[in-house]
Amino acid sequence: MSKRDYYEVLGLARGCAPEDVKAAYRKLAKEFHPDTNQGDNGCEHKFKEISEAYDVLKDEQKRAAYDRFGHAAFQGPGGRGAAPFDFAASFTDVFDDLFGEFMGGRRGGRRQNRGGDLRYNMEISLEEAFHGRGAQIRVPTAVACENCEGTGAAPGSKPEICPTCVGHGKVRAQQGFFTIERTCPNCRGAGRIVRNPCKACAGVGRVKKEKTLSLDIPKGVEEGTRIRLSGEGQAGVNGGPPGDLYVFLSVKPHAIFQRDGNDLHCRVPIAFATVALGNTIEVPALDGSSVKVQIPEGTQSGKQIRIRGRGMPVLKGGSAVGDLYVEVQVETPVKLTRRQKELLREFEKEAEAGSHPAAESFFARVREFLGSNSTH
Repeated sequence: MSKRDYYEVLGLARGCAPEDVKAAYRKLAKEFHPDTNQGDNGCEHKFKEISEAYDVLKDEQKRAAYDRFGHAAFQGPGGRGAAPFDFAASFTDVFDDLFGEFMGGRRGGRRQNRGGDLRYNMEISLEEAFHGRGAQIRVPTAVACENCEGTGAAPGSKPEICPTCVGHGKVRAQQGFFTIERTCPNCRGAGRIVRNPCKACAGVGRVKKEKTLSLDIPKGVEEGTRIRLSGEGQAGVNGGPPGDLYVFLSVKPHAIFQRDGNDLHCRVPIAFATVALGNTIEVPALDGSSVKVQIPEGTQSGKQIRIRGRGMPVLKGGSAVGDLYVEVQVETPVKLTRRQKELLREFEKEAEAGSHPAAESFFARVREFLGSNSTH
C-alpha cells in the first residue's frame, strides 16, 4: 500500500514554517496517542503515521530530500543515505522536542531547583497599622554554604556528572513504542554526584542560619495583609534561585476602636442628661488627637455620628482616609440620692405626651396586639 504524502498526513502545505510542523504534530499526537485510545488499532496506526511524517519534516535535510524525491528518498537499496524509519527512536526524539524542557531542562545541564518559600507571622498594634512602621525580623532559613559556595563539594573538589544519567537527572527505559522516564536513582535527580562532600554542610550545599531582615509596613495594612520579600526564602539547590519570604500580619484588638475596612467605630457612654439636653463632647482619634462631637438634644442610644476623614488610611490609596463613627450609648444613672430620685419622679409626672415617642409607639402597638387577641 502506498504511503500518504507527509504534508497531507499533518494537514500542512508545502513551504510551511518549521514551527507549523511542530504545532501540527502536537495537536495530532494528543488526539491519536495510543494511551488515550487504548484498543483502537486505527489510532495506533495513525499515531505511527504522523510520527513518521514529523520525523522527516522536522529535519531540514530530510525535508529537503523529501520535497525533491518524495518517499523514494528513503527507499530502495541503500535509500539515498537514509535508514528505514525507526518508530521507537523517532518517538524518543519527538519526546525530547516536545517535553524535554518540562522533564528537566536541556540535556547535560545541572538541574537547578528553586528554594522553598517561607512564612513569617507578625502581630502589630492598630496604631502601627495606622501610622505604618519599619521593623526588623529574625527568620530561620537555609542559606547557601559559604565553605563550598553551595556546591556541596569540599573546597578544592567539584561535583561530578552522574554516570548513570549523564547529568540529565532522569533515566529512560524503552518499552515497546514508548520511552518511560523516571528520576535517576543514583543521583536522585540532581544530575551530579559529590564524591568528597563539604564538611560544613555534609554535601547538601545549604546550612541553617537565622537572618535579620528589614521590613517596611505601610500605612493602612489590615488583618491578613501579606508582604512579600523577594529572594529572602530558602536558598536554591545546585545554584538555583532562592525562594521568597511572605510576612503575614495580624492586628491586635484595640481597647477603644473597632475597625471595619477603612472606617473606625467608637462606642461612647454618655450621661442621660447630656443626650436629653444636648451638648458637645470630646472623643479620641487614633492619631492621638481629640475630636469635638456635637450631641444634639434628644439623641437616642445607638445613634451613630459620622466624622469624615478620621478613620484609617487607605492602603495604596494615596491620601484617602476612612471615617470615624461615634456610637452613642446612653448610660442609665446608678446610686441615686434621695433628692435625685424625687426629681426624676417629678419629671416623670410632668412629662408630656410625645416626650418619649419610641416608648409610646411601642406600647400602643402592644395594646393593639393584646386587644386583637382578646376577641378570639
